[in-house]
Amino acid sequence: MTTLKDPLLDIENLNVCFGGDRRPVVQDVSLSLSRGEILALVGESGSGKSVTVKSVMRLIDHQGGHITAGRILLHDRGPAEPADLARFGERQMRRVRGSRIAMIFQDPMTSLNPVMTIGHQLTEAIREHRPDVGTPPKARAIEMLERVRLTDPMRRFDQYPHELSGGMRQRVMIAMALICEPDILIADEPTTALDVTVQAEILQLIRSLQEQTGMGVLFITHDMGVVAEVADRVAVMLSGRVVEQGPVARIFDAPEHAYTRKLLDAAPKFRTAGKLPDRLAAERERAEAPVLWVRHLSTRFPVRSGLLRRHRANLHAVSDVSFDLHAGETLAVIGESGCGKSTLAKSLLRLVPAQEGQAYLAKQDLLGLEGDALRAARDNIQMVFQDPYAALDPRMSVRQILREPLRIRGLHRTDAAGDARLGALIARVGLPSDSLDRYPHQFSGGQRQRICIARALTMQPKVLIADEPVSALDVAIQAQILALLADLKREQRLALIFISHDMAVVERVADRILVMYRGMIVEEGPAEKVLAAPAHPYTRRLLEAVPVSHPGQRFIRDMSGPVTRAPIFPIGAQMQLPRWEMVSPGHRYCVEGGSA
Repeated sequence: MTTLKDPLLDIENLNVCFGGDRRPVVQDVSLSLSRGEILALVGESGSGKSVTVKSVMRLIDHQGGHITAGRILLHDRGPAEPADLARFGERQMRRVRGSRIAMIFQDPMTSLNPVMTIGHQLTEAIREHRPDVGTPPKARAIEMLERVRLTDPMRRFDQYPHELSGGMRQRVMIAMALICEPDILIADEPTTALDVTVQAEILQLIRSLQEQTGMGVLFITHDMGVVAEVADRVAVMLSGRVVEQGPVARIFDAPEHAYTRKLLDAAPKFRTAGKLPDRLAAERERAEAPVLWVRHLSTRFPVRSGLLRRHRANLHAVSDVSFDLHAGETLAVIGESGCGKSTLAKSLLRLVPAQEGQAYLAKQDLLGLEGDALRAARDNIQMVFQDPYAALDPRMSVRQILREPLRIRGLHRTDAAGDARLGALIARVGLPSDSLDRYPHQFSGGQRQRICIARALTMQPKVLIADEPVSALDVAIQAQILALLADLKREQRLALIFISHDMAVVERVADRILVMYRGMIVEEGPAEKVLAAPAHPYTRRLLEAVPVSHPGQRFIRDMSGPVTRAPIFPIGAQMQLPRWEMVSPGHRYCVEGGSA
């Protein structure tokens, strides 16, 4: 653990209110941060974490917030008196932001300028805050993009934010925050949307830079594994107050507050969850015919180049994927961004066209249906998307959202009958009875995800595809959503395809696992066998990147490895067929295949 050094930041009895309401949203918060220290701020949504750190940056002033009491003392090197940021004006804060305090925001798409290239935004930060640096701004920007392991940094320099994936945009945000070498880095859920390997790389990068420069890090997260991985000290927030703080080992070993114990108990812990009871039932049901049967599914996207944008090659997003899914079974699909997980799901739903293969659901080939037949088949296969707010129409009430699938299929007969059905559905997913006449923005993130699950269940499907359904949720809400899915699976014998990058969650819910790499399945088998004895090198790399469950288990990882994005082959190139090797009954891995 890093020993405490010179003080950097002291927050004393901070109170923050919004609008004309004089009741504090953040009340009597006191925190301290020293040079070379990582302080993790944890708690559920609405606990006041983001309000506290945005007050340090004085960004809360632009969001209707007001600091009504307390001090925010920023220390400088030497004997000079600390500056009270709570008393600074906007002109003074502009000299502090970026140069002395930088922030990584949770949603990079809303934080990056969509009309400016990545390179322009990075060099702008250098010119604004570090014009005296000897290295040319472009060279410095490309060097920082390399340090955050962004592929092909020269090309990314000239691209716009919308041309990058979510994980790439987050790396750009991290590069922008670190490029001026600030004294304090505020990281607001910086790894929530990242793959487990990318997360490990970013955490190591932050830790390495912090040790090299003496930077202090204020790290906001709901992932207790990340806390165990990087934090020196922990502060726990509940209802706008700090209810407990102390060294990370003490917080994990002997938490004093009941809420801290609740957070630690709710957090999924990799390789400690044990086998869930319903997995035994799934084994018995596997003797039945599969509810979904997929063979040799391939999905390719054209790659165009040249002045006339001719179709010169294909990006093989999904290549020769085959699997079975049985009633009451959870099949987890794991892998990094770009490996083909979401494209596989969208291909099964016919949201993107597949070029080859078969996918039989209820004795119907999904890939061969069109028009009314396809719409009818989709009643039996539904999807829960990763971002519930983006998946719900903000102009529609929950009642309208849930009625829409029934209306489209002509199943909405009378208002009375429909309302009874919708009321039962809302109760089933654990939402209050008055939810039907409210709008998505009036719910928390976890409640919005429940609405998405309710909408997916409206047509009583046989297969539910859940694409990262809990990645952005707090650990307590995660546990509720996972318990809800387990109940639905058990009671309705729902077959579940669960796409995730969180290995602890996968261990908790999965009966079987498919590992995808560059569009192909490289390993598959029962969850306990794949997680306990991974056979493919890529599977081992994924599991080695999982955050530790206790600070005493930290170790240095070697995260160097091949790029996992889908391969591009010339038109007409023949894929080498995979050759499989059995590890144990039902557990196999790919030893060859995937090249042109």
